[in-house]
Amino acid sequence: MKITCVMKTIILVMGIVMSLSFLAYADVEPVRNAAEIVKNTDWDKMKTVTVTMGEMFYEPDELVFKAGQPYKLVLINNGKKKHYFTAPGFYKAIAARKVQSNKDGEIKAPYFHALEMMANGGQLDLYFVPVKKGTYPVYCTIDTHREEGSEGEITIE
Repeated sequence: MKITCVMKTIILVMGIVMSLSFLAYADVEPVRNAAEIVKNTDWDKMKTVTVTMGEMFYEPDELVFKAGQPYKLVLINNGKKKHYFTAPGFYKAIAARKVQSNKDGEIKAPYFHALEMMANGGQLDLYFVPVKKGTYPVYCTIDTHREEGSEGEITIE
């Protein structure tokens, strides 16, 4: 079975992210019954929200989700550089169904720490149900991208 270079990169990044995720938000527990929430969710009622990223921006940079409502968060990088969508607190506040690359496959995990989009149209789709209400930072961890504007806020109401 041949795995594309992009899928190998995604698998490597997710492995590193998952192994290091204990460092950030180590004292915050992920949603305990996430699998049950995902299984019992009516995914036909899913809403789609798209975030476009580029050189030092997220658009929109403020997101609001309703607890209990299923979503597909489409992350598209139209920039010439790769960018992260790092939100460890948010990822632990949701019941994640999967992250999907529409070209290469999908990854299922109880939670994530960061998602990396490749340059020039890289896209990942996060399927999830918001659970824990709160406001969470989201940012790019590459070099000085955050300080230059690649950051925002995610609220679960």
